Amino acid sequence: MSRKTLKALFHMGAKGYQEEYNSRFNSDTTIHLNVTIGNDSAFICQTPEIYKQIISIERMDKAVDAVTNTLPQLAISQFTSKCLIDEILLTNNIEGVHSTRKEIGEILQDLSTRDKRNRFVGLVAKYAALEDNQTMSFKTCQDIRKVYDDIFYEEIKATDPENLPDGEIFRKSGVEVQSATQKVIHKGLSPESKIIDTMNQSLAVLNNDDIDIFIRIAVFHYLFGYIHPFYDGNGRTSRFISSYLLSCQLNPLIGYRLSYTVKENISKYYKAFDVCNDVHNKAELTPFVEMFLNIVEISLQQLLETLEEKKHKWEYYCQRIGSLPNTEKNDIAHLYELLIQAALFSNIGISREELLSQLKLSENTLRSRLRMIPDNLLIENRQKGRKYYLLDLDETDKLFDV
Repeated sequence: MSRKTLKALFHMGAKGYQEEYNSRFNSDTTIHLNVTIGNDSAFICQTPEIYKQIISIERMDKAVDAVTNTLPQLAISQFTSKCLIDEILLTNNIEGVHSTRKEIGEILQDLSTRDKRNRFVGLVAKYAALEDNQTMSFKTCQDIRKVYDDIFYEEIKATDPENLPDGEIFRKSGVEVQSATQKVIHKGLSPESKIIDTMNQSLAVLNNDDIDIFIRIAVFHYLFGYIHPFYDGNGRTSRFISSYLLSCQLNPLIGYRLSYTVKENISKYYKAFDVCNDVHNKAELTPFVEMFLNIVEISLQQLLETLEEKKHKWEYYCQRIGSLPNTEKNDIAHLYELLIQAALFSNIGISREELLSQLKLSENTLRSRLRMIPDNLLIENRQKGRKYYLLDLDETDKLFDV
């Protein structure tokens, strides 16, 4: 954080605590929000750090676009699916919910035929919708409830029905957030009328074009956690909404990176909630905004580095395809290219159906071409009865080293 929090100043016994609060709250550049945290009016100081973070985010986003524009569309699609699977694994993991890549991958493979009562189907479907550029509205409490229902309702109804929302829109009873040691660290708002009023105020902030969009997304993420409108699924719903909102402003791949970075910085993430929830911080949300923007910065930086590394490897291997066995046939060279691409960008490989489409070959011809790839170079995976292929790059490197 760019400066000491009001909470820290209070616990240090600083004599100027009240004066510092007055200075921050009354600054000409302070953003005042029509939301109350405890008994205090929420506000954000537009610190130099926030300005620097927003500029950094916009600059790195352009760099990510520049790299993705040089890669094949199929590679981007494969990488998107890989990131989607990782994002769902990690958003589950943050909440202590166990899932596997195989489980998520199988749901993604046959999404249209899946029963929403089965676990994670709604969550996978919602994240998959980001890739399809589906438009979602976040203007009313009903909009929030719809997203929650799409993700969780059928699953919770089938497995844990007592945790379904039992109020008009949200929950009607109280809820507590506990630490790993069962210590109560936050109590969600109640009764439901207060949840609805505060959510409406939070949505008004989210849709206030006078405030920078990245600040709005950060603030809404905090307010959603502060309100805690549901009995279960609050964290995953909130991270999905933030992922969607960020994907609308930045390269769409960022929508599949938020939970990864949150998980890596989980103590900082929870500490920012703790600081801003504390009565002595007097509803200053600057610490959370700075933390959240830093999470977005890190996400973009790691995404950029990953893409640049994969692009470098992609170019390296493609330049050496001619030295691989049987590449005198043009379609074999193209097949190697697709298998290399799958090894670098996909989760488990490229499907037979995709190979047939890309190579424009018959099933029999594809089978014969695959037999021309040495066994030690070709990896075959199976998932839900389908075959997927990729090149073993470690074995390929041994050929290049000869």
